[in-house]
Amino acid sequence: MIQIADSQLRHAAAEGFDAFIRLFTTAYRKALGGDGVVTADNMHLLTGEQHTLLSFVIFHEEIMEGGFCQLVQNGYGPYIFHNPFAKAMRQWGAKEFSKMLYDARAIYDEHRADLERDRTDEEFMAMYEQYEQFDPLEEWFMDHEEELTAIIATYVDDHLPLFATVIQ
Repeated sequence: MIQIADSQLRHAAAEGFDAFIRLFTTAYRKALGGDGVVTADNMHLLTGEQHTLLSFVIFHEEIMEGGFCQLVQNGYGPYIFHNPFAKAMRQWGAKEFSKMLYDARAIYDEHRADLERDRTDEEFMAMYEQYEQFDPLEEWFMDHEEELTAIIATYVDDHLPLFATVIQ
């Protein structure tokens, strides 16, 4: 069970949507173990809603830092694309984001073997030219990132018991 102190929740909410979401996902990563990596052995420690929120933060971090190529090369392809993340985003009110995720999944599924293969740094950098079809999707996300973060944070706030137990 993930517990978050009410005082921490209030403080994070006052700092903004990003801090509010990170409060939860930091607790999730801690619950998963030292490095916070989701594995078959620790996946059961989070609920579906908690995994979805963690997926959003992982997606956000990876896309903002290095795009879809980095997301896949860092091993998050199956976690993002082969779980109900896109469906959940639609249900949480981020419908256009959900559509974008399905578009990205189509590219990922078509090229999965190549996208996931081990690469040298030079080969990794070449991926950005090889997979330019990701560019408009990454740009869309960056253009809508603040709006999406607000949608997600509002959903979490409106459904707090699904994400953590708030303690006094």
